[in-house]
Amino acid sequence: MATIQSKDNKTIFFNYFKSLSQTPHRLRKRMLATWTPDQELNQVRLRSGADMKRKLKWYDLVALGVGGMLGVGVFVTTGPVARNHSGPSVFISYIIAGISALLSSLCYTEFSVQIPVAGGAFSYLRVTFGEFVGYFAGANILMEYVLSNAAVARSFTEYLCSAFGISDPNSWRVEVPGLLQGYNKLDFSAVALVLILTFCLCHSTKESSILNLIMTAFHIVFFGFIIIMGFCNGSVENLVKPTGLTPNGIRGVLDGAAIVYFSYIGYDSVSTLAEEIQNPPVTLPVGIIGSVFIVSGLYCLMALTLCVMVPYNQIAEKASYSMAFQRIGWKWAGNIVGAGASLGIVASLLVAMLGQARYLCVIGRARLVPSWLSKVHPSTGTPLNATLFLGLCTASIALFTDLDIVIEIISIGTLLVFYLVANALIYRKYVLTSKNPPFPTLSFLFLITSCAIGFSISWKLEQQWWGLPLFGGIIMVVTAFFQYTVPCLGPPSEWSVPFMPWPAAVSIFLNVFLMTTLKMLSFQRFAIWGLLITLFYVLYGVHSTFEAEEMGMEMAVNEVPNPSIQLTKLEV
Repeated sequence: MATIQSKDNKTIFFNYFKSLSQTPHRLRKRMLATWTPDQELNQVRLRSGADMKRKLKWYDLVALGVGGMLGVGVFVTTGPVARNHSGPSVFISYIIAGISALLSSLCYTEFSVQIPVAGGAFSYLRVTFGEFVGYFAGANILMEYVLSNAAVARSFTEYLCSAFGISDPNSWRVEVPGLLQGYNKLDFSAVALVLILTFCLCHSTKESSILNLIMTAFHIVFFGFIIIMGFCNGSVENLVKPTGLTPNGIRGVLDGAAIVYFSYIGYDSVSTLAEEIQNPPVTLPVGIIGSVFIVSGLYCLMALTLCVMVPYNQIAEKASYSMAFQRIGWKWAGNIVGAGASLGIVASLLVAMLGQARYLCVIGRARLVPSWLSKVHPSTGTPLNATLFLGLCTASIALFTDLDIVIEIISIGTLLVFYLVANALIYRKYVLTSKNPPFPTLSFLFLITSCAIGFSISWKLEQQWWGLPLFGGIIMVVTAFFQYTVPCLGPPSEWSVPFMPWPAAVSIFLNVFLMTTLKMLSFQRFAIWGLLITLFYVLYGVHSTFEAEEMGMEMAVNEVPNPSIQLTKLEV
């Protein structure tokens, strides 16, 4: 028996090293390989076994989008950004980030209506730019989900402390001597929360949606309480004290906008529920765009409320709203805020964990990760294996890692994916759908990105102000010229972004600009992550998909005279 096992192991290793020797050939075949939307909707989806159950309606989607965003942005990022970057003008940072999120959400909406599958940005980019770009975006979205969920879970502990009247946010954490700073405070409450939500999501999506709907309704009422009480007991003078509305200038406002963009990632989760909703062409636009509008308004009011109650330089970085009420003498209100914030954080965590499992499920369908992660449980209709796996990953990170370590790398990954989706929408509409030659569109995308980088460099250098109107003007002229000279002739869609290509072009510019405002350390950490996921693709992903797709096609060709399934290549 042992001899047979040894031979099997040798065979596996031999086959793997033989596959590695063919890596260049397989990369050429697979990196730009795409699926059609019809194949993504039918053939690829069948790999999960059972179908996800279509039980969600438009109000479920709006509630999931609102619930997914509200708890994250206000209670995790507002305090640190107001204190360290934007000052009282943090609400302007939210407006800027909200505009960028709205433009990105328009791009997401059109894709989600045309390709209503659970893969979100991964699926949209895979059918447009090919396998590797889709994989790279999907891996970054997964990183963003897992890290942000871990950060949000740790914030839950801080607000739960304030709900019980405990002022030290670390009092429920266990400090371990000898571990690195930032990783030395173990948070078992965060781990327990993640594991409980993981088991809830394994049970049913519809019941999880109902739970979120109830929590979100209470959460909005609770927001109203904070806004009314904050404005009644605060002072408008705090908006200009001690050093004016923008103590760090417009640069501080934009730096803050790049960080609070983290607050808007919840709408991406909504697009991953496309396989579980009724009437996608109507429900998806209402759910995605409606939730972004509602949340943007509430974010701005909540940010204003915080700065009205307390001068920006006195805002606590941990459990900011609870501490603000305690500073004005309303300790009981601080406890209520802590309880309400904890509830909001649970809702946002629920939605984000819902989305991350569906991303991994669809990446598993593509065979870029082990296929057992793609399985949908036949009785619950949920991606059980992906939910459990990512729940354990999130709980592990939440146990050790402080919020400050992950928050900026989350923003850079999110901005990059939204940048790629905006590019993909333009390419798809003007090349794949309209059948125009690709060179004019690719040149336009290159020029827009180059000018956005030039504008950002001019902004960074401070003294090179001539670059701002120059590159800004070039972007406007190039976009207008492209709109006039390259026709969009595709068949009418059930829902499409208006005034194309302007919304997508502005989204590209804003995402590039906001990325460049982040710290160099964020780019270094992101580069390490990018290297790791690229190595995984080269050592595992490309071989797995080659064997699943290319070899499968060869067998189909040998068995069937006229195979109906064709892989396409991105035409460049």
